[in-house]
Amino acid sequence: MGEFSNGLCGCFNNCTLCLITYVAPCYTAGKNAEAVGDSCMMVGALYAIFPIVGIYFAAKTREKVREQKGIDGSFGGDCLVHLFCPLCALVQDAQEIQPAAQAESMARE
Repeated sequence: MGEFSNGLCGCFNNCTLCLITYVAPCYTAGKNAEAVGDSCMMVGALYAIFPIVGIYFAAKTREKVREQKGIDGSFGGDCLVHLFCPLCALVQDAQEIQPAAQAESMARE
């Protein structure tokens, strides 16, 4: 089993993503959910309107990212990370998703 390619505090590896997530975390949560096959609008709206429910869905998204990438962890740990360090967790998830999304985008061209 592996680890995330960027650490939890590796937010500044992509300053644009970090800034977007700081200003509009619901956008990043939605895009992360969309990348793993969930509804961007539903997760983004829930994250913005009902933060506790949004944290649950963001943790479910993180769980799916971990399963797809073969990363160690548990759903309980995912919930705790999103509860105590939500912005860093969203950025870490997005950074893990990005290389695969970029490769898929290039494959379509």
